Amino acid sequence: MATLLRRSICLISFFLLLACGSRESAVVSIALHPSNPNIVYVATNDAVHKTRDGGATWEQFPAFTARRVTTLAIDPKLPATVYAGTMGDAIYKSPDGGQHWLPHNVGLKEHVSFINEIIFHPENTELIYLATTVGAFISKNGGREWEERMAGMKEVHIVTCITMDHQHPRILYAGTTGGTYRSEDGGTSWQKKNNGLIPDEVLNAAMALGVNVLAVDPRNSDMVYAATTKGLFRSGNRGEHWEQIGQGLSNQFISTLALHPTDANIFYIGGPDGVQKTTDGGKTWHVQNEGLTTTNIRTISLSASDPQLLYLGTNGSGLYRSTDGAQHWAPIPLTGPQPPAPAP
Repeated sequence: MATLLRRSICLISFFLLLACGSRESAVVSIALHPSNPNIVYVATNDAVHKTRDGGATWEQFPAFTARRVTTLAIDPKLPATVYAGTMGDAIYKSPDGGQHWLPHNVGLKEHVSFINEIIFHPENTELIYLATTVGAFISKNGGREWEERMAGMKEVHIVTCITMDHQHPRILYAGTTGGTYRSEDGGTSWQKKNNGLIPDEVLNAAMALGVNVLAVDPRNSDMVYAATTKGLFRSGNRGEHWEQIGQGLSNQFISTLALHPTDANIFYIGGPDGVQKTTDGGKTWHVQNEGLTTTNIRTISLSASDPQLLYLGTNGSGLYRSTDGAQHWAPIPLTGPQPPAPAP
């Protein structure tokens, strides 16, 4: 198991680096301010960037780690507090909007090599959950100390993503390289929920699909979505059974998923063939690639305060923004404005 784990970590890191390309062309994570749509944080292979004016100008923070940032998250209650997960150096936290970063690695440093996702309890944001390459972790004090939470995850250790039912915050879902798990006790214990997702014989033969993103419908706790390496799945009963949707999509590798905050019929997916949008709950899909110079999509973030506003991270041509629900995309350079030309 240890050999398989090390090999899987190496493969994940290799393919992520290969897909992301190099330097600022690869946007690996986007964090949108919960109430101010003009404030956005972006992580690339090189740095963390922040805009306060909707992308017109950007600030690049000094390197606070020798390791690459893999995910960003903003505290929804205290949005000046930002967390950055890294590859090889665990967690960093900024209490002042990115100006200063401090390591928060107690309980993590000795174990974790890759942070995949950071989520918060909606009411008590000192309570934080992590998905990492060596399991799920929890902090009860704003990241100062971390504890492993893997009871019930016997088959796998690599947790690729994690999400929460915000109507019932003790219910969590974890995506792994071996399918999905659900916790009903705030992450203390987990149960495998792969019915309809991965047949046991496939899982036992180590040919399982990987779960890239999980999302719970904010209006309907029964409805859960899983974006995977082998298609898009939906459960109408909290993960007890999964059904595949979008079988007609041109590519079944789904790297990212974003649900509309108020309309259950609208959501977006991204992958190697670009962005696709449904307005009827997944029955039909529409390609939304106008303005993109690459269709290799890494991440999509949809503004909670303005659902027509989306940011898109690619694996080759940087950051894009749409202000019309993904009908059109415009590139957003991660630089400040050009100085005016000297007078003749």
